Amino acid sequence: MPSAENTLTNEHKADFSTIYTNPDPRGYFRELAPLRYQVPQRALPVVRAVLAASGADTVLDVCCSYGINAALLRHRVDLDDVAERACDPARQRLPAEDVIRTDERFYALRRRDGGPSVLGLDCSAPAIDYALRTGLLDGGWAEDLERADPGSALAEGLRGVGLVVCTGGVGYIGRRTFERIVASVGEPERLWLATFVLRVFDFADVAAGLARHGLVTERVPGVSFRQRRFADADEAAAARLDVLARGLDPAGKEDDGWYHADCYLTRPATDAAAAPISDLLADALPA
Repeated sequence: MPSAENTLTNEHKADFSTIYTNPDPRGYFRELAPLRYQVPQRALPVVRAVLAASGADTVLDVCCSYGINAALLRHRVDLDDVAERACDPARQRLPAEDVIRTDERFYALRRRDGGPSVLGLDCSAPAIDYALRTGLLDGGWAEDLERADPGSALAEGLRGVGLVVCTGGVGYIGRRTFERIVASVGEPERLWLATFVLRVFDFADVAAGLARHGLVTERVPGVSFRQRRFADADEAAAARLDVLARGLDPAGKEDDGWYHADCYLTRPATDAAAAPISDLLADALPA
């Protein structure tokens, strides 16, 4: 899990840091499944559309945890399949090594042909290790780019990245992480990013940094994406105050008990001018 030192307004969110310390995702889903965690599944059609439009061969999943986005993007599974497997009572007493070994086989049998190379970045070494050992990620690094520049292996891995995806890390990470990623990409002026940001957080500072590389950031209009239900009444009240402070209306979203995320699409200025978001994502957005 990313460091929370440089959060934007993260102090009232429930603390799930312990679920990232396990060697496999059983604990992760035992905590999040009851809260109906769902943003990776809701984001998937957008990620697929952006991947096709960008022509990227290599995707970096930032705050990738146990490789969930990679599982959905490259395998014949959905998030319910992944969560049910992790929460299966028959698997709760298995040693972690058995879980990793059987999950490797499970995903190998469901791998789609073709598709991009997927890399992962997360502060949790156990989560990265699981995603690498099960084959969900082609490469992965446990580093905190809020605190330091990428190590040599990560910097080398970032050179070929054409699309960056993040489905919930903003707030734990911010401008420093994105700037260090872009600085390491081989062709930053051609980079695309699809970033899903909880409405309690402001993305303007990150977008301004990306603009210095000639990249245009636009919020996908008219739609938000459910992330999960609030853990308790205090979290719900704090989220409602945060979105109101940002001038946003919580009706039908936070008022209904859910964290909602906005999607920000970042791409080269020429691409943004050539294809409006409404055309690019015409078949990818929920009703």
